[in-house]
Amino acid sequence: MTSILLCGCCGKMGAAVQRAVAGREDCQIVAGVDPAPAGSCAFPIYDSVEKVTEDVQVIVDFSHPSCLSPILAYCRSHPGVAAVLCTTGYSEEQTREIQEASKALPLFYSRNMSLGVNLLIELAKKAEAVLGDSFDVEIVEMHHNQKIDAPSGTALMIADAINEVRDNEMRYTYDRHAQRKKREKREIGLHSVRGGTIVGEHQVIFAGQSEVLTLSHSAQSKELFASGAVNAALFMNGKGPGLYDMSHLI
Repeated sequence: MTSILLCGCCGKMGAAVQRAVAGREDCQIVAGVDPAPAGSCAFPIYDSVEKVTEDVQVIVDFSHPSCLSPILAYCRSHPGVAAVLCTTGYSEEQTREIQEASKALPLFYSRNMSLGVNLLIELAKKAEAVLGDSFDVEIVEMHHNQKIDAPSGTALMIADAINEVRDNEMRYTYDRHAQRKKREKREIGLHSVRGGTIVGEHQVIFAGQSEVLTLSHSAQSKELFASGAVNAALFMNGKGPGLYDMSHLI
């Protein structure tokens, strides 16, 4: 039985993780952390991770980028505790902090916990390897009107994966409105749409001469991200230091 500390337990994703765990017998949420506790839960809730007293094996984090450093500090002071970092919107400095911390801590970091999205990324890498610079790449992501960061972490995951295939020679373009020039060859366009209750949709467009190839993924429920996070928590229980992601899980 894997004991989970759920950070961001009172948010929408926190509620989804609770539902995912409720239907399983191989894990349990023993405590939660949320700066603004709301509603009732079957476990104690703290306003900061430092106050947690329960025995924890894995932290599942769907909170806020500002909580990263306290979570890493908790893991350092509790040897053997792993963290599944599902929060999006980390800065470049915070991403480096995760990479550095993983030398001593077992960390699982993915900006999208969906198996389908991670398969989409692999397909995009394959398409880029085959099509090369004869096709332009544009990424379109759509999310609900409450999402704060743009472009989405998943869109950046896709762009980074494609860029790796091109030896990181591509640059990202986020706003063509401010530009009055033709599209450059070595760029990846990223476009964000926010509206309604869209859970998450991503399109990767490869536009060539007289033909267009589009790869797409549509998330129809937050439950799939919650399920992926719980599976990652079970996977991380007992793991040694290192930086893990969905490629290790699948």
